[in-house]
Amino acid sequence: MTDTFNEDLRCAVEVMRRGGVVLYPTDTVWGIGCDATNAEAVRRVYEIKCRAESKALIVLVDSMAKLSGCVHEVPDMAWSLIELTDKPLTIIYDGARNLAGNLIAEDGSVAIRVTEERFSKALCGRMHVPVVSTSANVSGEPTPKNFSEISQAIVGAVDYVVRYRQDDTAKPNPSSIIKLGINGEVKVIRE
Repeated sequence: MTDTFNEDLRCAVEVMRRGGVVLYPTDTVWGIGCDATNAEAVRRVYEIKCRAESKALIVLVDSMAKLSGCVHEVPDMAWSLIELTDKPLTIIYDGARNLAGNLIAEDGSVAIRVTEERFSKALCGRMHVPVVSTSANVSGEPTPKNFSEISQAIVGAVDYVVRYRQDDTAKPNPSSIIKLGINGEVKVIRE
């Protein structure tokens, strides 16, 4: 299993550094991902999902320290929420920066999750940049709960499919999503 993990990690990083798109396991559902600083790669993710660019995508980072590079200011409450949560939590922050322009919402915000899952964390760490993570389905269709539920259209559209965890039959849920304002306002988007 370690050989598959390391080989998948090496190949996924190589593909993403060339501007490619990968299908990979995350701390929630399987994700379609790319370098979050590469606007052309982000455009391809929208295209694969048949999703309007006005609908934001989630970004993964491998540590709380990397948050500061993605937004102008991380509200104090965010640090506590991330440390205390017992399930994956995506937070929408104001003042996005250092990301592809087509990844940033019209209001300047971005949705970011600190991943603790082994593969996605290692992928973010090796990339040295945030990684896009959006569910592996065409927009409007049900979210696949595990690899076997991902449509062949999605599998065939990406540049690399990670093998690690393909046989995992767990049925994880998407993350909770909240929006945090600089002044401490909290809005629950998805529980």
